Order: sequence, then C-alpha cells, then structure tokens
Amino acid sequence: MPVLLLFASILCGIRTALRYLAPEFAENGMSLKDISARIALAAQAAGRDPAFVKLIAVSKVQPLERIVAVLEAGHRLFGENYVQEAAGKWPDLRVQFGTVSVHMIGPLQTNKAKVAVELFDAIHTLDRPSLAEKLARLAQERGKCPELFVQVNTGAEPQKAGVLPNDLDGFLGMCRNLDLPVQGLMCIPPESEDSVPHFAMLAGMAARNGLSSLSMGMSGDFEAAIAMGATHVRIGSAIFGARATPR
Repeated sequence: MPVLLLFASILCGIRTALRYLAPEFAENGMSLKDISARIALAAQAAGRDPAFVKLIAVSKVQPLERIVAVLEAGHRLFGENYVQEAAGKWPDLRVQFGTVSVHMIGPLQTNKAKVAVELFDAIHTLDRPSLAEKLARLAQERGKCPELFVQVNTGAEPQKAGVLPNDLDGFLGMCRNLDLPVQGLMCIPPESEDSVPHFAMLAGMAARNGLSSLSMGMSGDFEAAIAMGATHVRIGSAIFGARATPR
C-alpha cells in the first residue's frame, strides 16, 4: 500500500477514536494525561509501541508557574528555543525537581554552543559545518556531547534554517568524521503545506542513513508525525496554552 494511502487509513482511525477520548485542545491547554493518551493511541494505530515516542513539552516563553505545574504533574522532558532563557530557569528548576531532561529545539548560534552543551541533554538543530566543528571541539574538551539531531529544511525555505535534503548525506558524513553523536533528524514543515509528505521524506532520509530518531510533529500535527515514525514530538501550546508574551 502506498505510504500516503496507508497514512490516511491510520489517521482516519485515530480521529474516529479521539472523538470519544478527549475534547479539542482548550485555550489553556490539555492535561498531560490527555496528551499522553493521544500519543499512545496514535502509536498503537500505527502498529508502534507508545514507549518509543517521547513527548517534549515546549516551555519557551511560558510563565514559570505553568512549567512548575507540568513538573509537579511528573513530566521530565522539556524543549527550549533560546539558550539565555533556558539558562535563566532550568538550573534552579533542576535543583528543585531533580533530574530533568532539557532539549534545545531552536536555532543555535555558534557563540552560544559552549553554554548549550553544558545545559542541554540534546540539541535538535545542528544545521551547518561551523556549528558541527564547534560542537566537535567542545566534545573533545569535555569528553562528552549532548545527543544531536540534524535539522533538515525539507521545504527548502530560504528563510528557514536546516540542511537542504540534497546536502544531507554529505553533511552527515562530515559529522561522523568529527565523531559527533548524531542520533537522528529533525524538521519543521512549511506552515502552508501538508506536513505528511515532509514527515515521510524525513523518515526516508533517516532510514537511508541508519538513524533511528525522528524529531517531528508539533501541537497541530503530532499524530500525523507519529504515524510516519516520529520518536520525539514537540508540543507546547496543547500542554501549556497560548504563550503569555511574544518573543
């Protein structure tokens, strides 16, 4: 069965089941229980083990009280877009709540890489040779490195960061020559397009390069991403509600 036809069948089943599972996303977000149930249902519908899909709660520009509420509910995996913002809150929150995994999911400036490797457990936005070389030097100095995902610009959008699909194999080869621990790929599909072909493209590129992790899918399309093989979904507004302040 063609990939997109198979996906359509899976998604139809998910949507039917969700009518009985939970209401649509509310302005103030859904409970972690509801989000986790949706993730589990999407994984099961795709014939996958829900345990292999990780929920990254995207806490960028969220009030501290909302983040604390999610921590108190037991969640321990978060995503941040800005190094400075993350450095201002997560050291104290880790002291208060113990082990918390925080992933960098926004563009990373080379001059902030040193702080980033100390702060984050994974970086999802490796996208250029200069950053790869900087991370490799820091890894040699520290003797360790966060898990890395290469961001792929699947839509070839000029305003968006990411390695172009045609350049990916060569870039991954360079990263491997630098002994960087690349675990997977990440993408953010164009807002004006159906996400599914982009998710399918990313999954194909990961399989071709022997990578097991796929960071794809956000609040509006995470079920589609899971059907296409996502191992990490990045969900913000569906958990926390609308962000209080723009950045």
